[in-house]
Amino acid sequence: MPSYPVIKSAAYCLAHVPDLVRYGSKPRRELARQPELATKLAHRLRSYDEAVRYPANQTFIGNLTPETLAAMPRPWFRPAADAGATTPPAQGPFGEIVDQETFYGLLRRADVLQPPLFVTDDKHRQRLAARLAAHPLLPGLNTDSTQLPTSPSLAPPPSSALPLLLGDELYGYFLGDQRAEGHDDENLAAHHLLENLCTKASGSLALNWLLHRAGIEPEQIDFVISCGEEACGDRYQRGGGGMAKAMAELCGCANASGLDIKNFCAAPASAIIMAAALIQAGVHQRIAVVGGGSLAKLGMKFQAFLDHGMPILDDSLAAMAFLVTTDDAKSPIIRLDPGAVGKVPIAASTSDEAVFRHYLLAPLAALGLKLTDIDRFAPELQNPEITEFAGSGDVTKKNYRKIAAMAVLAGQLGKEEMEAWISRVGMVGFAPTQGHIPSAVPYLGHAMAAMEHGEIKRAMFLARASIFLNRCTSLLDGVSFIVEQNPGSARQDENKRNSREE
Repeated sequence: MPSYPVIKSAAYCLAHVPDLVRYGSKPRRELARQPELATKLAHRLRSYDEAVRYPANQTFIGNLTPETLAAMPRPWFRPAADAGATTPPAQGPFGEIVDQETFYGLLRRADVLQPPLFVTDDKHRQRLAARLAAHPLLPGLNTDSTQLPTSPSLAPPPSSALPLLLGDELYGYFLGDQRAEGHDDENLAAHHLLENLCTKASGSLALNWLLHRAGIEPEQIDFVISCGEEACGDRYQRGGGGMAKAMAELCGCANASGLDIKNFCAAPASAIIMAAALIQAGVHQRIAVVGGGSLAKLGMKFQAFLDHGMPILDDSLAAMAFLVTTDDAKSPIIRLDPGAVGKVPIAASTSDEAVFRHYLLAPLAALGLKLTDIDRFAPELQNPEITEFAGSGDVTKKNYRKIAAMAVLAGQLGKEEMEAWISRVGMVGFAPTQGHIPSAVPYLGHAMAAMEHGEIKRAMFLARASIFLNRCTSLLDGVSFIVEQNPGSARQDENKRNSREE
């Protein structure tokens, strides 16, 4: 049997940051035009307890399965009558939901610039240090090695500074680059640097969880690939990058190098494919793929929620991380046979049918498989409770109908079988609408668990990228990959069954 790279572990985390919603791109622009919206927005922000209770968030961190979520009555944001009896845990099999104050601690620890970007006073600095020190998974982040200057009180900040609030409490300010080279560089202004530091802090949380779940030391990671949507850099290289190494440094991955890849929403899938190829080629043995959260996407649908009298549901920074390694005869494999990785060539143009033929049908044909040989398909897994109220409909359900339609066109499924088949191979969306976050791979953790329990054998992940947003082309992009139960694990399961029967 050939040897393939494996997905050794996966981690998913959320940072509930309601007071940062105002700095999302859409709220920031609308509040500048309509300051009176600030009060309405503030009244619709969720508490941390409400964010933890939210079933879609519980599914993201692994406490609920997509199947359990699909069976729960909607709207999910409205608690069930007996919801007050128990509070679900903020930690799950895949990661955790941290509160805003803990995230502020991560944000300050991620700040390495001198003079600092995150300015606070002694009282709040001590509270942040205590938060990190008390966290069981962040021992390497609870020392203030940057030796940032302290102050007994907050001095009046520059007018360009962003207040960092915790409810009604002023926690500090976030500044732009105060050095001479940053004064007239809009790329180093406070809101851009806050976006970058939010990505670093949230991604580092997911990377720490990944190391914990895999049971390995940070020094054992060879390489880190960042797959977020931020554009770090100054005026001369606005998207220069370096986020991967920044997160690796914060997490103590002293022996790792790293790089960032960009492909809009499809970047995480592309990064996993790249990591698998590097493993298969023998270049590295352990690669962490990390996607930090997108501050720009916070509150993107806030106006729709206000119009419907709903809580602001896009109030959390999401982050995820994956460990790709050499074959361990146990973890799910990534198929890298010739043609098994799907792509959308330029010739496909913008035709939906052509796109699906290339990144859905072609990889399966290369492996001698049909669509009916796949146990689960994972396309864009956007939370429908966010997209429907915002007028986009159920994005996930639309994708499954397109996949089923392709199965019918390919003669692999009868038209009358479509709905039943979608119920078997599909799932409800549950991921935050943070661009790259919901694009297929939120199911990877659940797929690994299902394969471990023998519930499924094979899953296909399809990610699309809106590259037309770069204003340089009208094309979109897409990539796909197939994950299977490890043959070694399957043989071990069979041997166990045979032993029991004997």
